Amino acid sequence: MSFLSPLAAPDPADRMSADQLVEFLRAAGEPTRLRILVLLEKGDLTVKDLTEILGQSQPRISRHLKLLTEAGLVDRFPEGAWVYYRLADNAATVTLASVIRSLIDARDARLARDRERLDQVKRARSERAAAYFARNAHAWDEIRSLQVEDSVVETAIQEAIGTTPFDAYLDLGTGTGRLIELLDGRWARALGIDLSHDMLAVARAHLDRAGVTGAQVRLGDIYALDLPRDSFDLVSLHQVLHYLEDPARAIREAARVLRPGGRIVVVDFAPHDLEFLREEHAHRRLGFSHGEITRLLEQAGLAVETIRDLPAPGPGQLTVTLWLARDPRLLVAHDLKRREAVA
Repeated sequence: MSFLSPLAAPDPADRMSADQLVEFLRAAGEPTRLRILVLLEKGDLTVKDLTEILGQSQPRISRHLKLLTEAGLVDRFPEGAWVYYRLADNAATVTLASVIRSLIDARDARLARDRERLDQVKRARSERAAAYFARNAHAWDEIRSLQVEDSVVETAIQEAIGTTPFDAYLDLGTGTGRLIELLDGRWARALGIDLSHDMLAVARAHLDRAGVTGAQVRLGDIYALDLPRDSFDLVSLHQVLHYLEDPARAIREAARVLRPGGRIVVVDFAPHDLEFLREEHAHRRLGFSHGEITRLLEQAGLAVETIRDLPAPGPGQLTVTLWLARDPRLLVAHDLKRREAVA
């Protein structure tokens, strides 16, 4: 499926029948559901968020969301005890939402109040994220002090990926969502996956604060992604593999969702003997050698293009290594045209 700029004509494969379009318009053509679509264009929201913003009861909001979901305008993603709703990830929905937004008077008083209440919900998220950071900052600061500066690692990632725009980006173990923000402007759409509810709250607050749009974060299992094969141009695993029991399985799953010609970037620690990281910070592996990650990438059908070490700042500290690998399958003509259109 192609993901297009908001007002571009959808690819023929993304178009719908007249009956389907009528269902789309019928679902959107109600005041509360229209307001919900406008709000969801700004990011993921729960039923609780929407009840606070719209001032309506939970059963009523749930009913509207059910109708929007059944019409294919909205997707729902359970996350622990919560369920997040977002605009469906298809070109028709993106186009319809953008057309609706362009036709609505920005001075509409009711929508202006909705925006104000949405800002309040986002501020509350940010406050909860700040509290979580405050509780855990000492652990992250301790690990950060053992390695090269984050800015050096981020520059190396940007240099490895290059500046050519691409369509779809997947960040596995997204944490704060920092890489999604860092690469904003290169991707047309981005998805962050994490297993921690708390970190997803942090990521949402971080991306809201950074003004990043077109990105989503959601709960997911890095070993069994609920994503179709051949759907992303770039996949990243940044400081993730050393937490995992089975890094090979995670790399195979990342390779499964990579498009022909797509790339995977792995960033992790080189081998070290800091045993306290295993005991106090839940590290399952004390780093990886060049050959070990290269072997796992090649076993997943990928060709390693770059290996780069970022040396430790001092004795007894951690070296960070970056691997960049590519799916060697040839791109079909349709994919080449799509990438040219994105660029």
